[in-house]
Amino acid sequence: MPYADPLTEDEVAGALETLDGWAREADTIKRTIACADFRAAIALVNAVAEASEAADHHPDIEVRRYRRVTLTLTTHAANAITRRDIELATEIDRIVTRIGAA
Repeated sequence: MPYADPLTEDEVAGALETLDGWAREADTIKRTIACADFRAAIALVNAVAEASEAADHHPDIEVRRYRRVTLTLTTHAANAITRRDIELATEIDRIVTRIGAA
């Protein structure tokens, strides 16, 4: 299966079981992370930006209430969730663990 082909419903459900705090919303997967403070939230955003650039795949990022970061992933070219989204979500989970956000 090519990298950017849409995943099946079962593939998305199975992948979500392996991810921490991600939920499906239509053709996206989304996670909100509560950081200790604003600096930690921005550090998370910067770390996600670096990983996203390396993957050449970029989430929508929203900082709310100064310390909550919401990340939304989808593959726009496919109008669906693909392996690219799952792989970046997995990397984001590693980043969250590494920097100690929840």
